[in-house]
Amino acid sequence: MSTWPEWILTAVVAVIALVASAAIGSPITSLVLRSARVPEPPTVEVTGDSRSPVVSRREHPPADGDVREVLRGGMWIGILERVGLTAAILAGRFELAAVVVAIKALGRYPEIRENPAVSERFIIGTLTSLLVAAACGAAGAAVIAALPAG
Repeated sequence: MSTWPEWILTAVVAVIALVASAAIGSPITSLVLRSARVPEPPTVEVTGDSRSPVVSRREHPPADGDVREVLRGGMWIGILERVGLTAAILAGRFELAAVVVAIKALGRYPEIRENPAVSERFIIGTLTSLLVAAACGAAGAAVIAALPAG
């Protein structure tokens, strides 16, 4: 009876860990944000030219204005963040985790600075997402380490 080559088993475990990280992170993060009673990010009206827009919070945005959701793209950014962190853990390159976190923080800094009310949502969501990614990466790394050499 032949056995699977070790590299195939390693690849399968890595793919499962990456997919799990990407797939379960969003629902878990949403659940934590709801449990913490963190409000949805506000919708803002953007006026002025594109180099120096004036951003103001609107409860009911105008139909004709340029309206933008604060922290938009959060789900996709979270998925990419979790995949990057899980991959870094699986590869044993923990310094890359700092790069992933720094990219997200620097990318979101202008929005958080303009809208301090969203910082709580950003911090809770990011920490939850990072914990899910770390758990998936650690579980995958543990399974890979337990695979028979062969």
